[in-house]
Amino acid sequence: MKRVCAVTHMFDHVPLAYTHSYGCQQNVSDGEKINGMLYRMGYDITDDPEKADFILYNTCAVRENAENRVFGNLGALKHLKNRNPDLIIAVCGCMVQQEHIAERIKKTFPFVDLVFGTHVLHRFPEFLYSIFEKGKRVFELPQCDGVICEGIPVKRDSKFRASVPIMYGCNNFCTYCIVPYVRGRERSRAPGEIISEVKGLIEKGYKEILLLGQNVNSYDGGGMNFSGLLRELDSIDGDFVINFMTSHPKDCSHELIDTIADSRHISWHLHLPVQSGSDRILKLMNRHYDVAHYTELVEYARRRIPDIQLTTDIIVGFPGETYEDFTETLELMRKIKYDSAFTFIYSKREGTKAAEMDDPVSDEDKGKWFRELLEVQGECGDEAYKKYVGQTMRILCEGRGRTDESLYTGKSRQNIIVDFNGNEQHIGQFVDVKITRALNWALVGEIIQ
Repeated sequence: MKRVCAVTHMFDHVPLAYTHSYGCQQNVSDGEKINGMLYRMGYDITDDPEKADFILYNTCAVRENAENRVFGNLGALKHLKNRNPDLIIAVCGCMVQQEHIAERIKKTFPFVDLVFGTHVLHRFPEFLYSIFEKGKRVFELPQCDGVICEGIPVKRDSKFRASVPIMYGCNNFCTYCIVPYVRGRERSRAPGEIISEVKGLIEKGYKEILLLGQNVNSYDGGGMNFSGLLRELDSIDGDFVINFMTSHPKDCSHELIDTIADSRHISWHLHLPVQSGSDRILKLMNRHYDVAHYTELVEYARRRIPDIQLTTDIIVGFPGETYEDFTETLELMRKIKYDSAFTFIYSKREGTKAAEMDDPVSDEDKGKWFRELLEVQGECGDEAYKKYVGQTMRILCEGRGRTDESLYTGKSRQNIIVDFNGNEQHIGQFVDVKITRALNWALVGEIIQ
């Protein structure tokens, strides 16, 4: 970083960097580290690529449309490179960790100067310096698992919300998922490093701590499991809330649910991706649980935490899924009545086992199933939120409203979106809000003065 800074200080202006992170919160967190390193290397951050001296796309590989957006946006940068040959263009993240994608970029986009994978984020300044020094393209995409590198500077997007990765990688190899191939095997940060980082953030006034991992409840920090880590973080003094994502049902336990129930700071929100309500499809997905086990976890969570918000992920049209399998998913949704669900039509990922399976159901039928699923979830969400009308909830104000820009918005301890009357001074603070109206995806209320 010091060597690059020495180069940028010779510019006749303060160089500007434009970065954009696609996909999950882990990618967003990586983007904050990239911005932190750029800032240390003498760059200011801009939201206008037309003004940038350095442009970076931090990519996602989970769905095909995310990859297509990156290719489209890359193509649009060619005119900027023609106008400014000194412009440096970089691509990193999960998408480029796939060999066929990296080769396509190398051949199709010769104006891209730097491509690096998920395992070498900490070496980004080294790659950038090499471009300044040698003037040659850099492609660095090792296939080995990455290291855990502490002490990387972070330029956070928010002054009151902070993401804290606690582990990286995944060992599950769900047959539809590319993540283990692009993020590597599970590696957990040392508990002391995490606790120290969270304490520092709380001392600086951060109000929400989001713990991140591809499967966050698989955390294993030298004998400390995820529940143990949560208990340590919950014991920290201060006025804050802890959220985490994403949980895998096979690693969810009564111990984890009890830890949430008995906590002072942990959100009463459990995101538990079921993916399908059919045991046959769950086996084909290699999910390592069945519907009975999943349902028992949900029932226990609702007994221990009556106000818990339950959300999930569901894939429609997995290879080999029949309409009978799909109706089992609808039955499970009606039984559990999720507060909300992230629903997707299956997206084929080259390199996964599911990509090799027969997939006879037409896109048209999958679309019909998907619309049916949305209708059922809409009914469940509408019913789930009505129970909060008349209650007073403690909300962390995040900014302008989602339902009405004249209002302000935030989230409750259940991680439910709430819009309410407020002002700029409330942003980043906890406020008490009486709920007056329920939507099928959010609540509306008024501040109690």
